[in-house]
Amino acid sequence: MAAGSVAIPTITLGESKSESATLEQSKLLRNACESIGFFYLKVLPTSMSPSTIASTSTSIEHDHEYEYEYEDILHLLPRVFQQSQAFFDLPLDVKQQISDPVMNRGYTGMEEETLDPARQKKGRGDTKEGYYIGDDVPVTDSRYNPAKLSGPNIWPEIEIGGGKTKTDQRKLSFDSREWRSCMMAYHKEMKHISFQLVQLIAIALDLPQNHFDQHFQEPIALLRLLHYSNEKSETNEGIYACGAHSDYGMVTLLATDDTPGLQIYYNEDLGWVDVPPPPLGTFVVNFGDMMERWTNGKVKSTLHRVISSGSKDRYSIPFFYDPSFDTLVVPLDNCIGEDGVAMYPPTTSGQHLLDKYKETHADFISIEEH
Repeated sequence: MAAGSVAIPTITLGESKSESATLEQSKLLRNACESIGFFYLKVLPTSMSPSTIASTSTSIEHDHEYEYEYEDILHLLPRVFQQSQAFFDLPLDVKQQISDPVMNRGYTGMEEETLDPARQKKGRGDTKEGYYIGDDVPVTDSRYNPAKLSGPNIWPEIEIGGGKTKTDQRKLSFDSREWRSCMMAYHKEMKHISFQLVQLIAIALDLPQNHFDQHFQEPIALLRLLHYSNEKSETNEGIYACGAHSDYGMVTLLATDDTPGLQIYYNEDLGWVDVPPPPLGTFVVNFGDMMERWTNGKVKSTLHRVISSGSKDRYSIPFFYDPSFDTLVVPLDNCIGEDGVAMYPPTTSGQHLLDKYKETHADFISIEEH
């Protein structure tokens, strides 16, 4: 049965700094929180003013090797997509060498992840491959701690040579230094945008704007490049581009190309509905399980999946923004009803994520198992 459609609200960052505009955006956000769990986030260049960047720089500063020239994120995004495709075009044997399963960084192979094991055909994972990038913490840094997912990224180090074979030519078009600089520039911008969004979420929950700030001094901020193959999804046979799941963390900001495929489960009446790809510079945002726990179920962590029509490959770039590893996640006081019942037991941000990685990633290795 074909998926239907629903109206997905659009919230804008950077349009105005006035109190009335902020309140209006927070009302739209509150409705999205409590109803659909998804919305479009339109980012205007003014949302990344120098003063905003300075006030929200809460985490690791990157050294000079990551400098990358760009005007703003709207100009940076096309290049990030180009660089993502360039990586996935590399030979498989090259990509497979660039992986750190303990830190959950680097390359994850086609079908390595199974997000809906109950419905997916046995032995068939999601028909996608990926690449994880986080804050780049050197082993010499006091914050280095693989057990808490804090450590260096693993980067493609492709030798640029003058070979004549097809493989050599594909390597020749890949500039490792530019690639990592581009990705870290995007990672840095997305942390700033996500921080502003978290502050708007606090207002939408009738909390002070800075309520969550203390929990994002060293956020778990992961950028993931995704490439979906052009294999057609067959839901009756358990073959999915991405199986039905809710995200693990607090909030996800997704940039996607113009290829449809993303669907959300709206309700029993409408079932699965399409989420049309927005224009570049507008993100598809959804809340995760951690946010639902934190708000005692008030904010919806909505099931979603990706269905491929088989017409062409699809590229997307989710950015997962979660609290610092040791943040205690317990229901907020103003989200507990008169009965005083908390729907979820306490956990920490980091432990929640580690538990989820173990459930879904075949290649993930905990530090205890390493």
